[in-house]
Amino acid sequence: MSRFSVPIAEAIWDMKYRLKQQDGTPIDGTVEDTWRRIARALAATEKNPAAWEPKFYAALEDFKYLPAGRITAGAGTERSVTLFNCFVMGTVPDDMGGIFDMLKEAALTMQQGGGIGYDFSTIRPRGAEVKGVAADASGPLSFMDVWDSMCRTIMSAGSRRGAMMATMRCDHPDVEAFIEAKKDPARLRMFNLSVLVTDPFMAAVKADGPWDLVFNNKVYKTLNARDLWNKIMRNTFDFAEPGVIFIDRINAANNLSYCETIAATNPCGEQPLPPYGACLLGSINLATLVTDPFTASAKLDPAALKSLVATAVRMMDNVVDASRFPLPQQRDEAHAKRRIGLGVTGLADALLMLGQRYGSEDAAAQTEAWMKKIARAAYLASVDLAREKGPFPLFDADKYLASGTMLAMDDDVRDAIRTHGIRNALLTSIAPTGTISLYAGNVSSGIEPVFAYAYTRKVLQKDGSRTEEEVVDYAVRMWRDLHGDAPLPDYFVNAQTLPPMDHVRMQAAAQKWIDSSISKTINCPEDISFDDFQQVYMAAWDQGCKGCTTYRPNAVTGSVLSVKETSETVPEAEQSAEVVYLTDPLDRPAALEGSTYKVKWPGSEHALYITINDIIISDHRRPFEVFINSKNMEHFAWTVALTRMISAVFRRGGDVSFVVEELKAVFDPRGGAWVEGRYIPSILAAIGGVIERHLIATGFIAGEGMGLKSDPQAEIVSIGAPKGKSCSSCGGYQMRMIEGCMTCADCGFSKCG
Repeated sequence: MSRFSVPIAEAIWDMKYRLKQQDGTPIDGTVEDTWRRIARALAATEKNPAAWEPKFYAALEDFKYLPAGRITAGAGTERSVTLFNCFVMGTVPDDMGGIFDMLKEAALTMQQGGGIGYDFSTIRPRGAEVKGVAADASGPLSFMDVWDSMCRTIMSAGSRRGAMMATMRCDHPDVEAFIEAKKDPARLRMFNLSVLVTDPFMAAVKADGPWDLVFNNKVYKTLNARDLWNKIMRNTFDFAEPGVIFIDRINAANNLSYCETIAATNPCGEQPLPPYGACLLGSINLATLVTDPFTASAKLDPAALKSLVATAVRMMDNVVDASRFPLPQQRDEAHAKRRIGLGVTGLADALLMLGQRYGSEDAAAQTEAWMKKIARAAYLASVDLAREKGPFPLFDADKYLASGTMLAMDDDVRDAIRTHGIRNALLTSIAPTGTISLYAGNVSSGIEPVFAYAYTRKVLQKDGSRTEEEVVDYAVRMWRDLHGDAPLPDYFVNAQTLPPMDHVRMQAAAQKWIDSSISKTINCPEDISFDDFQQVYMAAWDQGCKGCTTYRPNAVTGSVLSVKETSETVPEAEQSAEVVYLTDPLDRPAALEGSTYKVKWPGSEHALYITINDIIISDHRRPFEVFINSKNMEHFAWTVALTRMISAVFRRGGDVSFVVEELKAVFDPRGGAWVEGRYIPSILAAIGGVIERHLIATGFIAGEGMGLKSDPQAEIVSIGAPKGKSCSSCGGYQMRMIEGCMTCADCGFSKCG
């Protein structure tokens, strides 16, 4: 009997985590094989692997412990991939050579799939003098544009992950331009932006005082602190960015403040990291640890929690040794501090099983108590590892115990650390778990409230058929199993109805015992006033949060999916649009089959050579990429542009035959040409004809003129009312903001992996 309780869970496993050969043939026959592969790989670093493999398997079994996606997909595959999710790159030097060295390092890291963070505060502001070249500096934003272009290039080469975080200090002279950068909808699309807010700045905001913008001890401008704060708030209100990171609070609470300074985070903000810092992630599924759910005796099993946390910490510590790293500096940093980020998922579902309303004072108190239990168990497990394997190399007992969250830790834990040391410098983090939560049976994500108790998901099959299924929250399914059709109690609240201040209360409660940070989105209603919106951020500051990320649906950011508590959620207009998109994002295998065609255009000295490569999915051959080459340099720019555009369309999946008709319809005003007895209206039309012949030969379309006449994704956009942003993977409109990252409810795709 399958371990998957809902079809979406199995679909996510098959698409993202199941080990397959390059041709798509499964190696992992079942999810048990996946668990066994991970357990074996992580036990291999132990002195006695045979003793630990079954214990690791038991932790993974039935989705109790959920390693982050990179570990689940990569461990035990013998592939050259990193198992780390989060990277902050090295400090960017304020010189041209150093800047482009950093760009190269970013490209190498992203090529292996790592999300990266950068602090651009170290680059001199726009207009500053550049000595020796008689010029003014172009400023950090101009270099961010270069990074953005690099990220798009890496993605076009086949990577699906392109998440980057850019930070800038609130006292940098270019911070105002940084704050407003996303007003241009075409700029910095590969970046999340966050302002590094300092304690003195917040004091100046509250005092309505002046604020200096400074670089290298030179004051470039003085302005009112509250005006700058309002500019941050207004842009976040209108454009959902920039976020806010309380950087002084992060450094003050850092267990390693004696040997590192943090100035950036990973893309979703849950991992503040030093230069070349890296962190791996994993989550305890709290929903699986509740006994007697929906009864008066319901509780989270404390013994099971303690045991599971200890095993998870050991597994994650082993990942540090088992993983590859894109750069040697990242490897050295990880080994010196052995940072891990153990968090939770299914929190909201667990609270529901205990009869508690997410966001209430009781739920916040329960959350704080659970997080403390996890922190204690994690730290004591790491002490046990230190006794066995030694503490992390940079451990200094006096300095460690006098810094960060250790000051609030219980005396017995502090005494154990002083006596035996600790294996991992930092241990806890609340990461985005959107995809692994679906994989675990649609448990609530991270510490977020339940997004929707039920919605309809369109399952778009590889063979072109389309089915619909109801996707039900884990706790709701459990309620139905116990109580049938009885209505849900009134403590079942969701992200759409929860007041923003309840979100803040929950984030602050969890943060007290999380030594890194938390990825969480505070959903705000579209009609929230600007004054009330600002108060959300002030509340986050006042209640001890390390950062704040909000999402307010509007015409710019897109509408959050509106969901009824029933399966009848798909608008009639959308149901009538018979458009087929593939469920899977199309990754590039190492080898593809293809054909090359020669086009000799009359009047042109050099021929065009068109190569079309195909991918095989479910025994069907479909176009994946195009290359157009010519020795004629006059053709270079437009052939490169056309190559990239057509390839991007092919990789998104679905019926892409409309590309043929679009190209064939292009007329050259200077006149076409007769080629092989047929009049071709332009060289672009000739290229369209070549692609059409290839699609016919491979069986993708039935015959000449049988391709779609227009882009079906454009058609679906025009039907009915605007629905906000579409998924770049499957074309659907079920996008939701989860833990700071837009995630598709149809296919599970997320920019954040």
